[in-house]
Amino acid sequence: MRKIVAFDFDGTLTTRDTLLEFIRYAKGSMNFWLGFLRYAPLLVLMKLGLYPNYKAKQKVFSHFFKGMKIEAFNDLCQRFAHDNLHLLRSQGVTTLMQAQDDGAEVVIVSASIDNWVQPFFTDVTVLGTQIEVKDGLLTGRFLTNNCYGEEKVKRILALYPHREDYHLTAYGDSRGDKELLAFADESHYQPFRT
Repeated sequence: MRKIVAFDFDGTLTTRDTLLEFIRYAKGSMNFWLGFLRYAPLLVLMKLGLYPNYKAKQKVFSHFFKGMKIEAFNDLCQRFAHDNLHLLRSQGVTTLMQAQDDGAEVVIVSASIDNWVQPFFTDVTVLGTQIEVKDGLLTGRFLTNNCYGEEKVKRILALYPHREDYHLTAYGDSRGDKELLAFADESHYQPFRT
């Protein structure tokens, strides 16, 4: 039977939320704080469960990156990963590499934008939130649903549709991983601390 091992990214393989770190890296601390101040009411409503997570995330993403050339964005994503390897949890990376060594197919399933997740793990399939690009420019909108909650299960099933043919192990650390962890044959919640 095939072995599939799925990892969440933010908080599971990293020590921090990479959306926030990426924005700060790309735009600087001052612009980061000014942008978040502008959207503070929406973010509070999101935390209270009164405003959809994906809408708040898309508005913040659009504020910072709408109109950017995709080539420049991808270059920024590459540099972000290169300059921020310290965000990775060593125990998580070791577990991921061990799964690969054991012959498992490893996938990262993340609500983060796959453009900046992929450069951290170039030899792993990344199922992340995808961004819309038109005429070479970021529109500020998401091309796919935010890869959070039930969407993580849908992405796994899209890639591996015959559920009876594989054993799924999942690693996660937050509410956004709940459905994936419940769907897995073996699940690990908040598994890594280093």
